[in-house]
Amino acid sequence: MSILKVIKKGVYRILFIIVRNARVGFYRLLSNQSIEGPVLLMQATQVCGLGRVMAKNVVIGYFPSPFFFSTYSYLEVRSPLALISIGNNTKINNGFVAICEETSIEIGENCLIGTKVEIVDSDFHAISSHDRKKSDRSICASVRIGNDVFIGSNVKIMKGVHIGDGAVIANGAIVLKDIPAQTLAAGVPAIVIKTLSNG
Repeated sequence: MSILKVIKKGVYRILFIIVRNARVGFYRLLSNQSIEGPVLLMQATQVCGLGRVMAKNVVIGYFPSPFFFSTYSYLEVRSPLALISIGNNTKINNGFVAICEETSIEIGENCLIGTKVEIVDSDFHAISSHDRKKSDRSICASVRIGNDVFIGSNVKIMKGVHIGDGAVIANGAIVLKDIPAQTLAAGVPAIVIKTLSNG
């Protein structure tokens, strides 16, 4: 490798670090909440709300991977009772969204989460037209994701869903109901299509 290529590579690396750190810092300024526990923010991440966000040895954002600079991750705990908890050694790719209105969103240990995954604990609004601007605890239900779960990109996990240990959720699935442990689920709405071996 020529000296010019080495210098160019070093300059690009320095520029990458400067831009990434500037974005992470900017979104930290936009946040009114912080993540409790050790977390590595590789991608810009906004954390807001009145509740708690807890993590242990979690990585948010990945490079090189799509949407690293064109998106940011967003964690919101809207009420004082709301809790987002992310377990040890879980890795989350770019563009992640978790919004917890009144209950909890719990993500287990050693999970892998793809790009642009969205997890919510609420419908956020009533369905009937005359109540649509109202929101209350009755339209919320906690979400629990087990350990060693692999969630593909562009997945949406809706309120009240429990996903068992070792499950895999295929790209683009919308999960409306519980998914048992050690199964592969896919589709809209997601259904179990295969049982996985433990090996």
